[in-house]
Amino acid sequence: MGEALQEFVKLAQGIAPTFDSQTVFSIGSWNISQYTLYMFIILALVLIMVLVGARKLQLVPHSKGTAILEYLYGFIGESVGRDVIGEGYKKHIPFLATLFFFILTANVIGLIPGAKAATGTMSVTWALSLIAFIYFNFYGFKTLGLFGYIKSICPSAVPGPMKPVIWVLETFSLILRLLTLAVRLYGNMLSGHMILGVFSIATTVFFQYTFLAMGGFATGLVGVIWFALLLFMYALETLVAFLQAYVFTILTSSYIGMAVHPH
Repeated sequence: MGEALQEFVKLAQGIAPTFDSQTVFSIGSWNISQYTLYMFIILALVLIMVLVGARKLQLVPHSKGTAILEYLYGFIGESVGRDVIGEGYKKHIPFLATLFFFILTANVIGLIPGAKAATGTMSVTWALSLIAFIYFNFYGFKTLGLFGYIKSICPSAVPGPMKPVIWVLETFSLILRLLTLAVRLYGNMLSGHMILGVFSIATTVFFQYTFLAMGGFATGLVGVIWFALLLFMYALETLVAFLQAYVFTILTSSYIGMAVHPH
């Protein structure tokens, strides 16, 4: 078992570089990394899924795929849109649903062995966060006007002398939303997939030493334990894939609500 453990440690130490962006092919001076490639694949999948699902809309859906699509869209509309934004929420649902389906699809595809989660790189999560940031600020300006929106950054109940200080702090907090949206999604997806990678390496190594190198009962037992942990982590990461898409979407929804309905 000692040899298996040494091999596992050696392979596990080299797992981090496998998550770095690497050029798959180039178009002129534009280098396409594996994450950019998966981003376009996911974009195409979401587009196909929505177009096909929209063509098969029925009062009582007979297709499981269409039923799931309708349920998730309704879930975003009611729980994320209406309950968080409030009045005028309907016009924001297409944007929120697009964010949710894109991130969820990216996260789920990343669970396929050998595939990469587009949300596991900062470039993609930064782009998603920037889009959300521009969107809710745009509607804040559109709803309240330029000076009205800038004024609304500071809560109206703040005493006059404190308003400049609170306005600066709230403006800084507003800008930080761009960072927190990107880092939260990236950190959770990258760490989860690294753990899956480590558990996969451990399972493979201990089983190889058990069946190919006659590692003995203890080595095989450790391999079984790693395999059980791998299955558990896959189930947990499947839940995390949904939760992270939901968290990103509901935070964006709350930011839209705060922008168009200041307190």
